[in-house]
Amino acid sequence: MKFGKEFSSQMVPEWQQAYMDYDYLKTLLKEIIRFKLRTNNAPTRGGGKNHHGGGLNRKMTLYRAFSGLVSTPGRHRRGNPHDVEEGIQLTGTTTTTSGPILVNNTADRGYETTFLMAAEEGGEYELVFFRRLDDEFNKVNKFYKEKVEEVLKEAMVLDKQMDALIAFRVKVENPEGWGWDERAVEITRLASDISTSAAAISASTPAGAKSMKVRSQAHMEAIQEGGSSKAGQLEDDDEEEEEVQAEIVASVSTGASTTRMRAARPAPLDVLDRVTINNTKETPRSTIKRVLQVSKQTDLKFSRENLMKVEEKLRSAFIVFYQKLRLLKSYSFLNVLAFSKVLKKYDKITSRDATKPYMKVVDSSYLGSSDEVVRLMERVEATFIKHFANANRTKGMNILRPKAKRERHRLTFSTGFTAGCVFSLIVALAAIIRTRNLLQEEGQKQYMNTMFPLYSFFGFIVLHMIIYAANIYYWRRYKVNYSFIFGFKQGTELGYRQVLLVGFSIGVFALLCVLANLDMEANPKTKDYKTFTELLPLFLLLAMFVVLILPFNFFYRSSRFFFLTCLFHCLAAPLYKVTLPDFFLGDQLTSQVQALRSIEFYICYYGWGDFRHRQNTCNKSSVYNTFLFIVAVIPYASRLLQCLRRLFEEKNPEQGWNGLKYFLTIVAVCLRTAYSIQKGQIAWRVLAAISSAAAAIFSTYWDFIHDWGLLNRTSKNRWLRDKLLIPQKKVYFIAMILNVLLRFAWIQTILDFNFSFMHRQTMVTVVASLEIIRRGIWNFFRLENEHLNNVGKYRAFKSVPLPFNYDEDEDKDD
Repeated sequence: MKFGKEFSSQMVPEWQQAYMDYDYLKTLLKEIIRFKLRTNNAPTRGGGKNHHGGGLNRKMTLYRAFSGLVSTPGRHRRGNPHDVEEGIQLTGTTTTTSGPILVNNTADRGYETTFLMAAEEGGEYELVFFRRLDDEFNKVNKFYKEKVEEVLKEAMVLDKQMDALIAFRVKVENPEGWGWDERAVEITRLASDISTSAAAISASTPAGAKSMKVRSQAHMEAIQEGGSSKAGQLEDDDEEEEEVQAEIVASVSTGASTTRMRAARPAPLDVLDRVTINNTKETPRSTIKRVLQVSKQTDLKFSRENLMKVEEKLRSAFIVFYQKLRLLKSYSFLNVLAFSKVLKKYDKITSRDATKPYMKVVDSSYLGSSDEVVRLMERVEATFIKHFANANRTKGMNILRPKAKRERHRLTFSTGFTAGCVFSLIVALAAIIRTRNLLQEEGQKQYMNTMFPLYSFFGFIVLHMIIYAANIYYWRRYKVNYSFIFGFKQGTELGYRQVLLVGFSIGVFALLCVLANLDMEANPKTKDYKTFTELLPLFLLLAMFVVLILPFNFFYRSSRFFFLTCLFHCLAAPLYKVTLPDFFLGDQLTSQVQALRSIEFYICYYGWGDFRHRQNTCNKSSVYNTFLFIVAVIPYASRLLQCLRRLFEEKNPEQGWNGLKYFLTIVAVCLRTAYSIQKGQIAWRVLAAISSAAAAIFSTYWDFIHDWGLLNRTSKNRWLRDKLLIPQKKVYFIAMILNVLLRFAWIQTILDFNFSFMHRQTMVTVVASLEIIRRGIWNFFRLENEHLNNVGKYRAFKSVPLPFNYDEDEDKDD
């Protein structure tokens, strides 16, 4: 793979604008090549001259005061920064034996290159190249420095959180207090137990005893210093136990000083006087308390349950913080490598030698010489392994650096196999209906009114999953960070193959049930159908529900639980804080109204109807007709309540207008449902048409302006937006046209279009499927717009709630 593609593939999507513009610099080099070709002075690609050649020890380490994540000042950079500040001057001539550039570092404009060969023929092209190269270098260097300053501030915050956690651990383990005198007695007793064996080792192997003493002293000095990166690299549990025992032997036998004994003391507990529990978990109870203005309970309760919650929050914070450090390290490495690559291309084209002096400046700059990130990564690793992985380095590093998921061949095979089964079953179904002429028999109408609505439910689910898989494919193709936006746990997000596998698997079982249930002939004596085959749709629905809620770790448990959590938040709106996954799922449910009505039909058909005779009496029930309104309104009402909550929390008037959109849709859906029940009444028809038109126009406007961010007249892309992920602009206009056409698919329910070759239930299913397809189109551009908003703010990580809240006054005093 060429470096340009590799460079682009490893970029952090949200930081893409902050990387060196490698492609543009290559276009400037191509301008130089074109000029040389015009003047018959272009070197060949390979031509030109090349000038580049457990126990007490465990408790002690857990209860010591936290040594800190922030490194000591004075050791931030490698190399000599004076070389950059004084500039690198190279005397340039027309030959390639000396350098052609002068690089200076100015306080106000950053790094600036003086091209000493500008007077040569074509020198203006090279001058433009170095101007843009300087701009890119200053941009990258500035961004990196700002991000490093941010993580250093975050490290200071985590420092305080760790101090509070360790003190909290001490209080939980020893509610009545833990005096140092008691600990000293325990240490002395343990030291006396091992003194005999230590003396024997000293007598038999003097060199070994000397080595142990040196190790113990070095270890104690590392504890005192608390800042060395070497002290942060933990050994195995056995080695750590030997070190602690060596500490005790050395302290007791050699009369260690009081300061060394203090270095091993537990963390000071007075830090707990300045902190409160930061309860950020949103529950219906907390929401009701906030509305009723009930004061929060902020007193610290030293229980193991609270300790586990605090540790879990800090554990998550450290994982996210470490990922940020890894991305910063990768950012620095990739950009330095990109500068080296593009300068080597320049040298190859111009037969000059600018790489060495310019890269010397890059390597001595903050981008190339700062080691804060590397040192901080070492400290985070040591802290996480010690306090959150029980000193098991392998376990801790597997959590901090999870292995990327590998696409397995069996997944691809299974997806293709199930897709082939679906296609084969559809062909078989069509052939059976055609050869047996089933749709022309007397039972055809009865079958379409009873069995077709039962199986169409599975069709809606499968279609939506196929559309979602297509969304994932194109999000990945255009580098939309959907896993970050949705907040999926790292490594658990599903790819498009997994989604297709689930969808096609449901489709296979549904089609098998259809084939088994296709017999339209009843028993001539009892007029009954086979009970088992009539119950097949219900069995399949129950099986899907059971698999969805199973707590066992198989069949994508993390994704199933994530879906159930968001679904519960939607149904419990507005009692939960509204997040993007919650309202995104709510929007998906608004496009599955017909599927929700199919579930209602299941309850009626198998609960109150006589399914043995395929008699559909649901439409004659007033209760069933009432629930037609309720079921259709639930998704829109949930989104309306979510918008109202965001309106009161965020004080954003846009959420009020968004809520009005869903209110108009509720009115339109209710009037259309009333018209479908009261056929032939002109009043209901007119009201349904007016309300539906108003809701559709408002919703279409909201889709284009707010959800997709399009129709911007002042944009550099006329009527679109400034930033587009899809290079073909016509795609956006086609999507807008399709959105308008599919938004008005409800016209069929108002105008009562009838086709002789299509049953009414088939028409309803087609209209519902068109709405699902429209939602799939909406999904891509909605998430694209959200991704670009994150890119504009360089947001590559979500904020993680911390367990402790420090008193602001105390912080100011510090």
